[in-house]
Amino acid sequence: MTSQITRPEALALLEKYNKEPFHILHALTVEGTMRWYARELGFGEDEEFWGITGLLHDIDFELYPEEHCQKAPELLREGGVGEDMIHAICSHGYGICCNIEPEHQMEKVLFAADELTGLIGAAIRMRPSKSTKDLEVSSLKKKFKDKKFAAGCSRDIIRQGAERLGWDLDQLFAKTIEAMRSCEDAVNQEMEARSA
Repeated sequence: MTSQITRPEALALLEKYNKEPFHILHALTVEGTMRWYARELGFGEDEEFWGITGLLHDIDFELYPEEHCQKAPELLREGGVGEDMIHAICSHGYGICCNIEPEHQMEKVLFAADELTGLIGAAIRMRPSKSTKDLEVSSLKKKFKDKKFAAGCSRDIIRQGAERLGWDLDQLFAKTIEAMRSCEDAVNQEMEARSA
């Protein structure tokens, strides 16, 4: 898997269509999470591909929320992104906004982890530490079961994601918390540098 686009080029492409700090934060978080998963699952040689896919996965969401994953191919092609990465990016919307099914392990991880990083992000904003570093799986499970908490994060998608990977929810929760811990400081530094 080759990215066909460098990380600085991908970041510039993301920023062309995304201005909201929340969307940039989510993109950087999913990028870091995907990089951790690439290393963890034995795809270290493809870490850059996994990371850039994570960075660009919501490229069309801010400007075109009603056409999410449908507008993305056009924006990505204009930015020089290859077809394999475009397929991977669009597959995270399978069953919601597109019919491109996640096939590769990386696509299955993105499908599962994208929605879950949103839930974890909401959970840590409620904590005194504002951090994943002291977030336990048991605490996340309580938030997951509370349908009113972060209601926009689909529990069904998270469950489907775990099933696609052949994991139970506890495994997916534990791994994704660890993945987010691995990049939390770097993401926070990058966000602080942007607002300076």
